[in-house]
Amino acid sequence: MAGVNKVIIVGRLGAEPEVRSTPSGQNVCTLSLATSESWVKDGKKEEKTEWHRVILWSKLADLAQKYLKKGRMVYVEGRLQTRSWQDNQGQKRYTTEIVGNVLQFIDGGNQNRDNFDSMPNNDDFNQDMSSDSQNSNYDPYSKPASTPKSYEDDIPF
Repeated sequence: MAGVNKVIIVGRLGAEPEVRSTPSGQNVCTLSLATSESWVKDGKKEEKTEWHRVILWSKLADLAQKYLKKGRMVYVEGRLQTRSWQDNQGQKRYTTEIVGNVLQFIDGGNQNRDNFDSMPNNDDFNQDMSSDSQNSNYDPYSKPASTPKSYEDDIPF
């Protein structure tokens, strides 16, 4: 029986997207995505934030560079991948990251709330994606469920 390796994550960007090119010229983008959860313990609100490394390739990397900014909330679907390498001291290091194949914008980000109308929206993004015949995993008609308004108040930035 085959396994399933699927991740769905909704969070805010904690930094600007980092885009670089491989030696073959293919773009790859790294996102730092924060997810938070909060609860009440002994009458006091507590919160935990997890940071996730998301990797986007090719057209998604280009679109992330074009549209995403720190603070923007995004929906990402993809798979988990663990890589290893040796550091400068010869120690074996590991990292686990999400390799995204679906990206949706949820809002304009807290930093740009006053200027929200000027932010690109999913219609702009979907128009760019529809011109990409290589991305067969993208479905512009599948929208993630909307995020409750109270979730935005729990984000630490």
